[in-house]
Amino acid sequence: MMTVNPLTTERGLYLIRRDQMDQAEVKFGEWIEKGFNLYKENFGTLVLASLIAVVLSTVTVGVLAGPMFAGVLLITFGFLDKKGARPEVGTLFKGFEYFLNSFLFIIIWGISLFVASMVLGLIPCIGQLASIFVVFVAHALLMFGLFLIVDKRREFWPASVESFNKVKINFWPFLGFSVVTNIIGSIGVIACGVGLIFTLPIQACILTVAYRDLFGGNVSEFSAEKALDESAKEDIDRVQPS
Repeated sequence: MMTVNPLTTERGLYLIRRDQMDQAEVKFGEWIEKGFNLYKENFGTLVLASLIAVVLSTVTVGVLAGPMFAGVLLITFGFLDKKGARPEVGTLFKGFEYFLNSFLFIIIWGISLFVASMVLGLIPCIGQLASIFVVFVAHALLMFGLFLIVDKRREFWPASVESFNKVKINFWPFLGFSVVTNIIGSIGVIACGVGLIFTLPIQACILTVAYRDLFGGNVSEFSAEKALDESAKEDIDRVQPS
């Protein structure tokens, strides 16, 4: 009886091809270097926009944190993509176009992580370590969510799921990358919190470079699926005998 290798079937090759496309390489050095260069080239606008974003987020007790950071991402996308008019500080306020989903993303996940940290912190001995680990894991899995809301106009939940699915396939390298970028972004806390306006945009630039490398431009799902199907069919044609 002849057996069929599942890897040579149309479905098998399609799934292999899909996994290869989904499992993205984490380019630590390249992303960080390009992110720093993007920051240095646009230092003034990024720092001033971050100052306004941090102040408005703070005085509104986090209510405007979502749209403000969505605005910061619009600026970093504009500087990186170099399409259309050059971003200005005023571009920050275009983040209000994404108010609902950016608000839900920041508030819901922020509250969820706060509650989880409080509960885990009650566990003797390992509670604090477990709490820190959970926060870093959540940050890694969700780090592209707000980018998807801004760049592809995803709603809060689909953006969270898409970020989760992208990161989970190559989780540990992404976790390491997330930890490094969070440390970079948080260094400003040392200077009584004032330094955040200088370090947060560095983190935003690095993550913008990483996001664009991983997710590409604004390509429709139909086009992506069509390209994937055509590539899979080419693999099948090479395997099957003529």
